[in-house]
Amino acid sequence: MIALFSATLFLSAALLFWVQPMIAKMLLPLLGGGPSVWNTCMVFFQAMLLGGYTYAHFVSVRLSIRGQVMMHFCLLSLAALALPLGISDKLVQSLTPESNPFCWLLGALLLVVGAPFFATAGTGPLLQKWFSHTGHVLAKDPYFLYSTSNLGSLISLVGYPVLLESHLRLREQSRFWTSGYLALALLILFCGASVWRFRQSHAGGGNNASRQAGQDTSARAMDRREIISGQQRLRWLAFAFVPSSLMLGVTSYLATDIASIPLLWIVPLSIYLLSFVLVFGRRRMLPMSWLKWLLPMGALGVAFQILTRGTHPIWLVISIHLLFLFLAAMVCHGRLAAERPDAVQLTAFYFWISLGGAFGGIFNALAAPNLFSTVIEYPAAIVLACLLRPARETGKPALRPIDFALAVLLGIFTAALAVSVPFFGLESVNLRNAVIVGLPAIVCFLLVDRPYRFGLGLAGILVGGGFYLGPHGKTLHIERNFFGVSRVTLDPTGAFHYFVHGSTLHGEQFIDAKRQCEPLAYYHPSGPLGDVFRLYNGKAAAPRVAVVGLGTGATACYAEAAQEWTFYEIDPAVIHIARNTNYFSYLRGCAKRDVRIVVGDARLRLAEAPARYYGLIVLDAFSSDSIPVHLLTREALELYLSKLAEGGLMMFHISNRYLDLEPVLADLGQNMKLTCRHWDDENINPAEATNGKEQSHWVVVARQPGDLGPLLKQSRWLALEGRSPPQVWTDDFCNLLGVLKWQ
Repeated sequence: MIALFSATLFLSAALLFWVQPMIAKMLLPLLGGGPSVWNTCMVFFQAMLLGGYTYAHFVSVRLSIRGQVMMHFCLLSLAALALPLGISDKLVQSLTPESNPFCWLLGALLLVVGAPFFATAGTGPLLQKWFSHTGHVLAKDPYFLYSTSNLGSLISLVGYPVLLESHLRLREQSRFWTSGYLALALLILFCGASVWRFRQSHAGGGNNASRQAGQDTSARAMDRREIISGQQRLRWLAFAFVPSSLMLGVTSYLATDIASIPLLWIVPLSIYLLSFVLVFGRRRMLPMSWLKWLLPMGALGVAFQILTRGTHPIWLVISIHLLFLFLAAMVCHGRLAAERPDAVQLTAFYFWISLGGAFGGIFNALAAPNLFSTVIEYPAAIVLACLLRPARETGKPALRPIDFALAVLLGIFTAALAVSVPFFGLESVNLRNAVIVGLPAIVCFLLVDRPYRFGLGLAGILVGGGFYLGPHGKTLHIERNFFGVSRVTLDPTGAFHYFVHGSTLHGEQFIDAKRQCEPLAYYHPSGPLGDVFRLYNGKAAAPRVAVVGLGTGATACYAEAAQEWTFYEIDPAVIHIARNTNYFSYLRGCAKRDVRIVVGDARLRLAEAPARYYGLIVLDAFSSDSIPVHLLTREALELYLSKLAEGGLMMFHISNRYLDLEPVLADLGQNMKLTCRHWDDENINPAEATNGKEQSHWVVVARQPGDLGPLLKQSRWLALEGRSPPQVWTDDFCNLLGVLKWQ
């Protein structure tokens, strides 16, 4: 019997965490694929999980076992009407520039996957509650099945990009998921039948005895509800809220401020699930006595990195944050496991856990982007995790006025160091960091015996350290919206304004008014883009240019007076910054005529353009590492060609730190019989670097070899090298793992 329940719970959890990246793969590219989009999806799935747990608690209290089985099977059957999962053209077309991306995404998720996910989510608590009625030797404490369930989630999550995404098309994935869902429904019937048979065989005393047993059970349940206080429920909320918020905060922080590595979101979520597997298992793997001492050291390490803004070596920086997430999740979830109630209150316990997790997701994905201009929610969750650490001394008051006083003093001390130390002439950045952040960290560690005092002291350091500018210069402007955090900074030499989205440079401009119309960074005249524009402007197939991805608007420097230029940009913050002449004047001071900016997803908006309209299409949407995959598929390329005039050219900017997109375009070009050349302009001399040139990698695509003219004769423009056998990306299939740069 235990094998049946374990297998059913394993499959149920695996389906839940298989469907999440699958649906994300279908929907997220339409909204740019950034970390905020994934966090919004997480909010939806957490909310639906809460709904499933609420349903499970309701039916377990109101209905008999037989009624629960029938009710749940009916729900599963009704939800199956939404299968197989897929995105309709009508739903895609409903995404307009006026649409609120957050609301549209939630509505799309509800329509596409809401019912099956809700039904599957309610399975876990119900099955564990049913198992507690089986009379098995482990039935009195069925929470070990929660560990099995999360193990299924973890394996499914990690296995998706390795086994499913890289080998199956989305339609095939959806069909396999449907098969798994139907198998789950049958297994649930078997579980319900086994519980029902056990209860029938042990009824023994007839109807009166059964009624008396039911009354005894109800009495015990009532007694248990009286024992579980409101304060304990608040603790459950807090213990679930903090790891959920931390998991999303780590994902956003690493993706925006450190390295937007594709699929990076899988790692924090896997750590989050792993902590449940470990703490709810039948044996405790890591003792709490170790974890509660390791946690503050990890918190100080993370705080040091945040305040000093260190990004190298990347593997070490990422490891520090992920290690702290693991420690905090183990401590908080460990306290949940230690306070788990009797099986009578099992579904209520899971309800409060899911409610806390949902609150964490709502706070990070919905509230924080509207309340904070930077990722403040992450440091706040770090402090809360330290405050929830178990105290060594339980006999003394947990919180005293002196705790707040020490935190204020520590914050003032940190701020004073941040303001004064840079004027002492310390040239070593590491030494400045050690003094400004390291000294307060040492003082804070002396408070480690008292969790409240240590946590508040850490908060003081984080607030005081905000006065430290760090080694990357001054931030002039910052905006945060659904698509992430955009910054304008002044470089340390005072010669350039930089535009940075997350951790990716998207453009720069000279501050010197005499040089402001020089296209810099990836768009330098001596680079690949300059070559192509000299060819295009010399003999344009059509006097109209489309640019996907606005950035600073530097490409507008190449515009001629007789040409019409259209920029396609999905992020309103990017448009606002590019039009602000206090920072960048390419659009208003360098273009020889007004340019048009179309807001929205480039593929949807380009579809509205007339056929054979553009002589040149520039796709500059792939330098960030959360790339919009739907702009690099065969269907997308067919759309571009339909809008490209005869003899026209397409350019793809594929400079990327972690993805090698050259073979993707090579396979597409070969499949569609196009002529493709690329120039990886990586040899930048010191003089070019001083004048604002950055390394760049561009691909030019034409229908016929003759359309490329003299570029074919230049040795720096090389033929693309595809894969053997070719792997053509389509709307139904792509494999990011296959193009990751592993070195």
